[in-house]
Amino acid sequence: MLVKPIHFVPVSGSSPSPLASRLRKELRGDVLFSKADRGRYATDASIYQIMPIGVVVPRDQDDLLLCLDIARSEKTPILARGGGTSQCGQTVGEALVIDNSKWLNNVIEFDPIERTITVEPGIVLDHLNAWLKPHGLWFPVDVSTAAQCTIGGMAGNNSCGSRSIEYGNMVHNVLAIDAVLADGTQARFETLEKMAGNARLQEITQGLRRIATREQDEIIERVPKVLRRVGGYNIDLFDCQNPRAYTDDGSANLAHILVGSEGTLAFSRQLKLKLSPLPKHKVLGVINFPTFYQAMDSAQHIVKLLPTAVELVDSTMIKLSLNNPAFRPVIEKALVGTPEAILLVEFSGDDKAALVERLSALSDLMSDLSLPGSVVDMVDANEQKSLWDVRKAGLNIMMSMKGDGKPVSFIEDCAVPLVHLAEYTSRLTEVFHKYHTEGTWYAHASVGTLHVRPILDMRRNGAADMRQIAEEASALVREYKGAYSGEHGDGLCRGEWVSWQYGPKINQAFSEIKDLFDPDNRFNPDKIVRPPKMDEKSNFRFAPGYRELPLKTQMDWSAWDVTRDPASGVETAPGTGDDRTGGLAKAVEMCNNNGHCRKFDADTMCPSYRITKDERHVTRGRANTLRLAISGQLGDDGLASAEVKEVLDLCVSCKGCKRDCPTGVDMAKVKIEARAAWANRHGSTLREKMVAFMPRYAPYASRIGGLLAIGDKLPFVSGWLKKSLGLAPQRAFPRFRTSFLSQLGTGSKSTSGNKEVLLFVDTFNNYMEPENARAAQAVLEAAGYTVHFNVKEGERPLCCGRTYLSAGLVDEAKQEARRTLDALMPYINRGVAIVGLEPSCLLSLRDEFLSYGYGEEAKKLASMAWLFEEFLVNEKTAGRLQLDLKPLPVNKAMVHGHCHQKAFNAVRPVQTVLQWIPQLDVALIESSCCGMAGSFGYEAEHYEASQAMGELKLFPAIRAAEENTLFVADGTSCRHQIADGTQENAMHVARVLADSLRIQ
Repeated sequence: MLVKPIHFVPVSGSSPSPLASRLRKELRGDVLFSKADRGRYATDASIYQIMPIGVVVPRDQDDLLLCLDIARSEKTPILARGGGTSQCGQTVGEALVIDNSKWLNNVIEFDPIERTITVEPGIVLDHLNAWLKPHGLWFPVDVSTAAQCTIGGMAGNNSCGSRSIEYGNMVHNVLAIDAVLADGTQARFETLEKMAGNARLQEITQGLRRIATREQDEIIERVPKVLRRVGGYNIDLFDCQNPRAYTDDGSANLAHILVGSEGTLAFSRQLKLKLSPLPKHKVLGVINFPTFYQAMDSAQHIVKLLPTAVELVDSTMIKLSLNNPAFRPVIEKALVGTPEAILLVEFSGDDKAALVERLSALSDLMSDLSLPGSVVDMVDANEQKSLWDVRKAGLNIMMSMKGDGKPVSFIEDCAVPLVHLAEYTSRLTEVFHKYHTEGTWYAHASVGTLHVRPILDMRRNGAADMRQIAEEASALVREYKGAYSGEHGDGLCRGEWVSWQYGPKINQAFSEIKDLFDPDNRFNPDKIVRPPKMDEKSNFRFAPGYRELPLKTQMDWSAWDVTRDPASGVETAPGTGDDRTGGLAKAVEMCNNNGHCRKFDADTMCPSYRITKDERHVTRGRANTLRLAISGQLGDDGLASAEVKEVLDLCVSCKGCKRDCPTGVDMAKVKIEARAAWANRHGSTLREKMVAFMPRYAPYASRIGGLLAIGDKLPFVSGWLKKSLGLAPQRAFPRFRTSFLSQLGTGSKSTSGNKEVLLFVDTFNNYMEPENARAAQAVLEAAGYTVHFNVKEGERPLCCGRTYLSAGLVDEAKQEARRTLDALMPYINRGVAIVGLEPSCLLSLRDEFLSYGYGEEAKKLASMAWLFEEFLVNEKTAGRLQLDLKPLPVNKAMVHGHCHQKAFNAVRPVQTVLQWIPQLDVALIESSCCGMAGSFGYEAEHYEASQAMGELKLFPAIRAAEENTLFVADGTSCRHQIADGTQENAMHVARVLADSLRIQ
């Protein structure tokens, strides 16, 4: 699906640059020249950082052409950028960055008969394949970053993907490219027979043919004879005797000189692609190996069975996956014992029975190789997809290692013939040990291209070790007649090795090709031709002198402040203490810039990016801004800077990144620190205090709830008050009602049962929707529980403190946490579960409470705190729960999960308990954040964004539902947003169960 953003005008810093002024005056797209904006585009998924001159996000093709004209007249270098997922630094440089991903992402022309499609460069691969799926077609260069990488970027890198053994590389699947040359010439690059003969194209064609003819012998001798070789330019495209010709008929296609050129030759406006039929069926065999060497040695035999893919997952990736709550249940199904490596072997085709037979042949092969019983068959499509998702997240999983040592990309795509793969990996491991480190391995065993990353500390001695390892690895690659660059291109980390791979003659030919296309060296300069050294320290993200500003954090970040021994993998932490700044900085630096947060099919992450498609409003953009701020690169204000406040403005603290980001970037927690820093420096507004202190004044507001309701109905009164407070006029004030807890009169309600539970009734369900608490009490008592409550007569109810966190008032939140712990510990110590109704409140006991420095007490509470439906499922599983539920008047229920429920994998229990009701069909609404997010949707400046988030999936799904459908949402904010956005009433699951109990 092609998702179009709503347009939020960026706040650009002033600049005296004539270029910036002219661009802002003449373009309709975004023109970004502030230090923070440029900083967000200064990095990609590599280890490098170079500040660009500025950034332009063109609105359409006319905007793009005008931008290129202006840059040419101003003699400004140009750098094309898509998803910014490049591993080697291709998309960073001192140039004007043109971001194609936001607007230039359309399908231009589609021919289902010829199986071709023409697209703009900014279209994301997964979006393209979703568009093609109804036609039974797909674009099969399925790279692991398919959810966020763009077709233009894939063409620039000559991407390959997991199934290249079947479908080839990007160069084998691009038919034509419409491009703009450095001098402004617009040209269509395709097969020579079809190319229009303007003078500039003739000059280029003749020049390329002359160079290729002159260097024919050198090309035959020096170009690696492996599928995976993407270094330099595709100079061999004129070699029609080459059996690896890029076109089906062996003819030369000039578009292929642009593929893999990393934007150094021309700016691609449109690309015509060759499509393939979607295979009707796929099966997967997961082979478990006791040693890594056996896995590598087996690959050469497995490929003889003609699989579609053979992908490696090593022990490091397995262990990290098992520690990730999203991936653990998936990877566990694939394991036999504790393997050192697994290979994912896929077969695809139209005959499922034949594919199953090939799985049997795979098992027979492994028995012949002395590994009987090592294959786990996966025939179910959903199970296969889940495991492939883990594999595709391989890079991010590897980068989830805490501490300064990280797997570093610089030799990760060396490709060697399969017959040498086991020996190559074994000898390279010895090299790693020589430099007291280990490597992480995963990916394309089918074609001898493994993503291997030695663990290095790039803040300290990592650069020196990187150089030594690269030199020894290159010697191995040459010995085995492989390719030094096998998939992710050259960029900054492999550019200097182009001359080593191809020799001085071909390297000189590459310079001639660059000069032929771009004589002034304006298109992505310093890539492929005349590149800097890979270890040029000034280009590193952690350049010499990098430091964090002094910072007193409000929460405990010591879990991130670990030291990891690269050889043993052992992690040590300094423990908790007052100086926890390093942990916060390292938590922010966990973002490796791979852009996983830019995907659109994740459960939650990242709602603000989904509606804006702005880099500053995605988790990666926020993490980059925070890193720049913490290290003083945006000034001395650190977390209290205006730049940090701006990038967090649309962050709804959904915690989607806490779960969906494989490296575990927890932006919601970081936002608490940033809000606290801002509040300490600038104070809090009246509106922020009104939200923060709601638990304190709610008892009084509930006593005059009727009067407040009348005032809300008087337009003059409500309009004036909302405007004064900065609240959206479209929203009604929350309605305060008689407190549920105030009507109890005692701390518990007894039943005839001998089981106990404490119902933690939060501020919202106590004062605004007490019927939910009454329903929960009724269900628990019907199940035979003595129900205790979070209040003592004459005292204010216990509170999670979340409203204080939203305003950055951490000290007040800690006070509430301390009060809550003191009151609940007697229950916890005797094994009484703490059960809550509001996800954001109850889950604070399992999350934020652990960051206040309250040690074992907080851990005990977290282990005993459950959402209402989680508790019921736990008790049912343990055989302690019986409920006599009757059919409801409706037979269809749709569930919307609260963001925090999704972050803690706690949505499924809602579906489970609803399925206990006879004759009720339960479906989950696949949606991101509802958009209300506490007070966010009430704020006037955020109302439009709030509604846009709801309109992504939630509102349309509810409007399209059948009549008499029951809508279920546990979140208070979610229920209010659904009511405002669709005029439908959603219920808490406790009320649904209580209604089922009451029916006779």
